[in-house]
Amino acid sequence: MAEVVIVENAAAAGALVADEIARLIAADPATVLGLATGSTPLPVYEALRSRLDGVDVSQVRGFALDEYVGIDPSHPESYRSVITREVVEPLGLDPSRIRVPDGRTEGIEHAGADYEAAIAAAGGVALQILGIGTDGHIGFNEPGSSFASSTRVKTLTEQTREDNARFFPSIDEVPMHCITQGLGTILRAKHLVLLAFGAGKAEAVAGAVEGPVTASLPGSAIQLHPHATVVVDEAAAAGLRYADYYRYTFANKPSWQGL
Repeated sequence: MAEVVIVENAAAAGALVADEIARLIAADPATVLGLATGSTPLPVYEALRSRLDGVDVSQVRGFALDEYVGIDPSHPESYRSVITREVVEPLGLDPSRIRVPDGRTEGIEHAGADYEAAIAAAGGVALQILGIGTDGHIGFNEPGSSFASSTRVKTLTEQTREDNARFFPSIDEVPMHCITQGLGTILRAKHLVLLAFGAGKAEAVAGAVEGPVTASLPGSAIQLHPHATVVVDEAAAAGLRYADYYRYTFANKPSWQGL
């Protein structure tokens, strides 16, 4: 079972995870981070700014979870633009060391294999940040995704397109396809940190943490990982049967274990 940490709010979650990332970078200046986009991980990136002030991050490497297919990389809602705007520039990372899946239609047939090779060449991801969709997807691995899947092109569900429409002028402009790290790719990271905030994520969180391991809820794949941490606020934890146990174990966790 994943470790579940229930915090007061998103800011507290961001501080907790940022402390762990800062510790990793201090121990290994060339650490490899798995970067998620969307609103959920923003508190982590915001908290990291103060933790990394004055720290040499020139060797830090990063791999984004996913990208839209067919979107211009310069489009403000391409994940290349989002990662640059929300992570690379604020944290002072070297843009050449931060990879995003290649969503250009030209060469898309081998873009997934190229990305897998790049992650392997970097030595694998040390800490992968994850969010979870209301339908339980992680990355863009929609319900039905194989637990053995690697980086590949996927068709987005209508629900996911509707969820992401808030970032575009209309749902008609939300791309239909994406290229995403697979569940198998994600599970190869050394440490998974899944974040979720708000009552709208409570059902997905409960299913991912305490429900059956099933491709119908891709987030449940975290139960197969030896080091997975789920950090949620009280609203997102509302559906957890063992919430009191999670609070008790975290309150009594040995400090040397870290996150």
